[in-house]
Amino acid sequence: MAKILLIVTGSIAAVKIPDLIRRAREAGHDVTCVLTKSAEEFVTSHSLAYLSNNKVHHHTFSADDETGMAHINLSRDNDIILVAPATANFLAKMANGLCDDLASTICLASNKPVVVAPAMNTEMLNKPATKRNITQLKKDNIVFIEPTSGKLACGEEGFGKMAEPENILTFLNVFLKHTGKASKTLRGVRCLITSGPTRENIDPVRYISNYSSGKQGYAIAASLAEEGAEVYLVSGPTELKTPDNVKLISVNSAHEMHNACMKLLPVDVAVCAAAVADWKPKNVSNQKIKKTADTQIQILSLIENPDILYELSRPAKNRPTLVIGFAAETEHLVENALVKMERKGCDWIVANNVLEDDVFGSDKNSVCIITKDKQEFLDNKPKEEIAGKLTELISEYLAKSKKNIIKIG
Repeated sequence: MAKILLIVTGSIAAVKIPDLIRRAREAGHDVTCVLTKSAEEFVTSHSLAYLSNNKVHHHTFSADDETGMAHINLSRDNDIILVAPATANFLAKMANGLCDDLASTICLASNKPVVVAPAMNTEMLNKPATKRNITQLKKDNIVFIEPTSGKLACGEEGFGKMAEPENILTFLNVFLKHTGKASKTLRGVRCLITSGPTRENIDPVRYISNYSSGKQGYAIAASLAEEGAEVYLVSGPTELKTPDNVKLISVNSAHEMHNACMKLLPVDVAVCAAAVADWKPKNVSNQKIKKTADTQIQILSLIENPDILYELSRPAKNRPTLVIGFAAETEHLVENALVKMERKGCDWIVANNVLEDDVFGSDKNSVCIITKDKQEFLDNKPKEEIAGKLTELISEYLAKSKKNIIKIG
């Protein structure tokens, strides 16, 4: 996730900007818009403010900016500046250091990466003046998302179309990851994730377990770590690679998982994604149980395992600020999940439909993320995308709650 300052200039391609903002926000980015005077002929500040959920800026000096430093503050408060669409006129101003409005002044005063997505008629793009400006801007380390070929707004065919919003967003995501410019929204936050199945021994060669692959929990751990969190992953047996910057604690049984989780407290966020066995054999044989004529079914007499989600959720000194449970359901998805959420005392719950084909071990999942305020369905989505959405919601919750977050380092 990154904070993007989006400068919109006066091209008909500006009508694609609402779609770009929507996509950027769905990807977890925070977008703030600056409109030039000519851009206001194509899109309204009201629509962009609604879509971005941020104030739209127009003027170098505004009534609510007592310092008169909007051009400095907006640049410093964001991770990257994107000019889309970038007209020939605006590229000329940037290349020659002109700054007669808020947008051009921001670009000249910025100490952040500046990316431009040009949009103009083919003849304008091919003129020697425009080519000189583009050459100069590239020497000045301005990054270009090259225009494409196609039918232009004037009806002519040729190069000059602004890249499509999905392509601009893909470019930005790769650029931000490569340069490390994405903001770390969870820096200083300590997270505990449980994942995978548990195994409850019957004898030295047999155990009770389930089909969980651990992929969803590992994806959540990776996503939180990418946002700068200190992540502890308590995992049952899986074949998965430990995500980068994640501390793995490997366990086998529910009892071992419970003990590991309790030792890691206090944490700020706990996500209980593991498929923990509810029961375990009352008596575990030290030797392999032989199949004989008088072997009785009583050998599988079961007792209850520790309830990790309940233990983490109950009011206590070390209770995490946010506790999130998972509910694997085969019917009445939301209704059953809400009952579990109430019974366990957790803050949120993620209900997933395990009756769907190939959920276990699959790279996709169908879930409903249930918070106190809303229910968000994600149907047949990659587990990484679900993890990213959950990370976004966690970041927003912690930013709003401003509770006693544990500071690391």
